[in-house]
Amino acid sequence: MEASYVFRVRFTLSPRRARIDPETFETTLRIPAASPGEEGWLLFRDALWRGEANDGDHARRLCADRLPAGVDVLSATFREFETDERYLDALREAVADDLAAFRADSVREALHKYLGSSIRVRSGDADSDPGPDG
Repeated sequence: MEASYVFRVRFTLSPRRARIDPETFETTLRIPAASPGEEGWLLFRDALWRGEANDGDHARRLCADRLPAGVDVLSATFREFETDERYLDALREAVADDLAAFRADSVREALHKYLGSSIRVRSGDADSDPGPDG
């Protein structure tokens, strides 16, 4: 059971002891989502609105905190919430347990309110898929 917040991040390196070309780089950053009910699991509620980061500076800091020293994040844009079915089921259950905290009448409404249409469910579940040799 796993899920990640996927961001597109533009960054530069510093301090610079040499000239670099290009001066900025772009990459995809995946921040693992805490399991529903564990500390930090409400990141989507607290930082996103309809699949967009509420505050660009907050998104930039959120990503920068997960990168090594010397990497300066210039911008960070939320792209999607990537999840497997098991995590999504657990998330739905946790949201259903406290709909009032999401100011929603249904789980569907709550998830749409914060994640918009940016939920991508990975096909298959690595924990239950035995693979070709299984």
